[in-house]
Amino acid sequence: MTSNEIKLSSLVQPHFRRMWRSNASYFVLNGGRGSFKSSTVSLKLCVMMKKQTQQGHKANVIIIRENATNLRDSVYEQIIWALGMLDMTDEFICRTTPLRIFHRRTKSTFYFYGADKPERLKSNSARDVIAIWYEEAANFKGPEVFDQSNPTFIRQKSPYVDKVPVYYTYNPPKNPYDWINRWVTQQELNPDCLVDKSTYLDDELGFTVDQQLALIEQYKKNDPDYYRWLYLGEEIGLGTNIYNMDLFHVVNKLDSGDPILYMAFSVDTGHAQSATALTAYGITAKLKVYVLDTFYYSPAHQSVKKAPSQLTKEIHDFIAKTLKQYPNAQVIKRTIDSADGAMRNQYYYDYRVRWSPVKKLEEKDMIDYPQSLLAQGRVFVLDVPGNKIFLEEHRKYQWDEKTVQSDKPRVIKEDDHTCDNFKYFCLSNAKFLNLKV
Repeated sequence: MTSNEIKLSSLVQPHFRRMWRSNASYFVLNGGRGSFKSSTVSLKLCVMMKKQTQQGHKANVIIIRENATNLRDSVYEQIIWALGMLDMTDEFICRTTPLRIFHRRTKSTFYFYGADKPERLKSNSARDVIAIWYEEAANFKGPEVFDQSNPTFIRQKSPYVDKVPVYYTYNPPKNPYDWINRWVTQQELNPDCLVDKSTYLDDELGFTVDQQLALIEQYKKNDPDYYRWLYLGEEIGLGTNIYNMDLFHVVNKLDSGDPILYMAFSVDTGHAQSATALTAYGITAKLKVYVLDTFYYSPAHQSVKKAPSQLTKEIHDFIAKTLKQYPNAQVIKRTIDSADGAMRNQYYYDYRVRWSPVKKLEEKDMIDYPQSLLAQGRVFVLDVPGNKIFLEEHRKYQWDEKTVQSDKPRVIKEDDHTCDNFKYFCLSNAKFLNLKV
């Protein structure tokens, strides 16, 4: 083998040989995190593209995620990685506006679409299509997206290929009643569809580094059920209690060897009979999270409710008091319920400080973020009076039993205000905390 030759057997896990060689039209690849399904598909698409461009043919690949905002940091970077591994980088030009990767000589292109913009999918003008890839397929709203998009792209098949293979990759959801589980059961009956499941344990090439294996063992030790879902891709169910309270480590003091360097504040604001809960979170040098203190006001059973101007003053005073205790900590974010405009505007009017509205997801998806943080053993709660309500509400936080056996489970919306602000904190600071779900 010469220096510029690439041996695919050194890049593709043996587990995926059946998929790589199959002549099926549809491929459903599911499994836990770190199971190499997405990297394998990206390599496969780049090899397919290479075969066409070597012959001077124009060929296009369609790649779709559930949301356009997730494209650049996921599938776009994944294709760039695959091109690099195959020593093809110099053959392509990468553009971000619009998001495209195209071949210099033939103008063959990797197109990236978000399913949240169906008008772009329906008005697709790309011809000479050789493959379609749906990444994180479980996050799509339903199979209707596939049913509507596939005919559009398959009609534009390249004359140089016999068919347009369609790839679906995803991590199985916890909920066995999620729509995609029913859909996959149907696909298993299709003789022209290959369904495959993989996990990090299928790594025969030694790609999983020791640090990642240590993190996986940490998940396995702290929360075995979460490990089974996240890394083994098992449908563990939702249960009723949302959190394992043993993972909220109650402490009397901070770790002197791991100082708090950053602060974040998160608030769930109330309306009428609903409470306002503001929690101060400290983040250490080792990215541990301390629940430092909680401000809580409930207007229930009070004949005279506090006005937004009164609440903003009390919130401001609470924040000032907390910051005084940690003078060397840098405030990285103040997050507020996106449904609240009055409190946010009032606070800016009073103090010229803007709060960032959280970009909410579906309930079950938002809950994944704090569950991931907890499963890593990184959450500590200071044993102070203000945090008693924080622990109490999380202890009572449950799924509504009437909705658990559905693909749209709901939580019981009672006494959940600190639970909401904890979700907002984890979601809005996910990148800073290295949270991936």
